[in-house]
Amino acid sequence: MSVERVLEKLQAYVHEGMWLPAGYRILSAERIDEFVDKIRDSLPNEIGRAKVIARDGDLLVRNAQERAEALLAEASAKHEELLDEHEIVRRARATAEAVLRDAQERAKKVREGADHYAEQMLAELEGRLGGALASVRKGRDALAGRVPQPTAAAAITNDPLADAAAKNKRLAFDAQAPEEAEAVEALS
Repeated sequence: MSVERVLEKLQAYVHEGMWLPAGYRILSAERIDEFVDKIRDSLPNEIGRAKVIARDGDLLVRNAQERAEALLAEASAKHEELLDEHEIVRRARATAEAVLRDAQERAKKVREGADHYAEQMLAELEGRLGGALASVRKGRDALAGRVPQPTAAAAITNDPLADAAAKNKRLAFDAQAPEEAEAVEALS
């Protein structure tokens, strides 16, 4: 039986009760208890749950508020962490750019230093090769001086200064390459 139906029967019972002076009615307590029991039996279980929720509502609201505050605190902390990470990334990029600029500048200086060093070494090598080439020429000239002269008249026309230079070249050549000089002397 539905709650509405039981309430209608209760209302009818009250209206049918015996009237007393001053507007009172006489009703059976047993009969009213029956109606109340029927109403309770007809009420769905959700009402019982609703009572529990109503009784514990404040506790549920407090728990929900605490959970919401915890979530907000966690979100705020995560936000701060992300901001810190963003700042760290920004600083790391700035540092990386500064390091890269410094490395490029150092590489440029090293290249310039290496180019300068190479220029010095090439100039020194050129000087040494020039000296070696001069020694080779002196040696060839010395050998050319040992070749017999075609005529005596050509020997007379030689300049004494040229003879002295040739002898000097011969001595310089002999000093630079004694083994070669010994080989040349053995041939002559």
